Amino acid sequence: MSFTSYKKNLRYVAAAAALVVSTVAHADIKVGIDLSSTGPAAAIGITSKNAMLMWPKTIAGQKAEYIILDDGSDPGVAVRNIRKLISEDHVDVIVGPNVTPAALAALDPVAESQTPMITLIGSASVVEPQEGKRVWAFKMAQTDSAMADVMTRYMSNHNVRTVGFIGFADSYGDSWLNEFTKFATLRHIQVVATERFNRTDASVTGQVLKLMAAKPDAILVAGAGTPSVLPQRTLVERGFKGPIYQTHGIATPEFIKLGGKDVEGTLFPTQPVVVARTLPADHPAKKAAMAFVAAYEAQYGPNSVTQFAGDAAGVYPRLVDAVTRALKTAQPGTPAFRAALRSELEHAHELVVPNGVVNTSVKDHVGLDQRASVMGIIKDGKFTYLSQ
Repeated sequence: MSFTSYKKNLRYVAAAAALVVSTVAHADIKVGIDLSSTGPAAAIGITSKNAMLMWPKTIAGQKAEYIILDDGSDPGVAVRNIRKLISEDHVDVIVGPNVTPAALAALDPVAESQTPMITLIGSASVVEPQEGKRVWAFKMAQTDSAMADVMTRYMSNHNVRTVGFIGFADSYGDSWLNEFTKFATLRHIQVVATERFNRTDASVTGQVLKLMAAKPDAILVAGAGTPSVLPQRTLVERGFKGPIYQTHGIATPEFIKLGGKDVEGTLFPTQPVVVARTLPADHPAKKAAMAFVAAYEAQYGPNSVTQFAGDAAGVYPRLVDAVTRALKTAQPGTPAFRAALRSELEHAHELVVPNGVVNTSVKDHVGLDQRASVMGIIKDGKFTYLSQ
């Protein structure tokens, strides 16, 4: 499907929604966007921004204004950006941030102003538990918990009984160790060694030798992006012959480019967009995933799509779905509309987006089930579907 066809599909979604809303003229809908387009998280922010630049200029038949700010991967800047978007630009909804510390820090200004926020982070900490400030936050990406679930299920089905763990020495590694351990215990998989490393480390030889000394059936590297190559390359160089698992945070072209032959055969959980071309024909998100991948790569080049771009693409249909209903009760630019929009974001039902199918509720502000979690493998230098 061409970029033009994809744009036509998005316009169709917007036009179809417009038919069911009131013909009364409404004010423009303002969407405030905070992303890490520079700094350490730029690889995530840039692809998210690229996807957003493909959004139609209307939402549910109403003219939309998108205001995009860069936080430089700095939570303090993110909060200042969001306060500006709320107090000076008077936006109806915030989209982003795309790093966990910034999203958590943003809870204060969005709750104070009662402005709904749709974040792009992986951690569920911004939406769980659903109380207090978190009732104003929603999340597009699948959770670490769901990814650990599908990974340990695959491990169990392939006779992995012991695992060595090496993860980032930060909140990402903490989250993955906690979630992985929980599901590993459930499936009678034992974590026999635990090591940590920093994103900027030049060597992890000591940690790898300790992991290998425990003789695990498999090893999990809990990192994101290109720093995750180092432990895997060291394992390969030291002669580890068992399967190596990584997290969904590796699914960028840069990981494969840097890792080369050392990351061939990597097993990892991911979302449909990353392995769209090899998804089974009956996967419920395949059509939407393929349409987005084709359009994105036509715009930005072959093999350029990422999970993060897919998450950002899914925000638009989420907005169309909720705005369509919110417009029946309130005008954009008002507190009543922001409250109505927050409420309607809780009522997505079987809404297909490029990375899954969304069913939200008062208690669930993510709304993704296991249809948004699949296992992948790096095969012939490409991310390839493996199983659900």
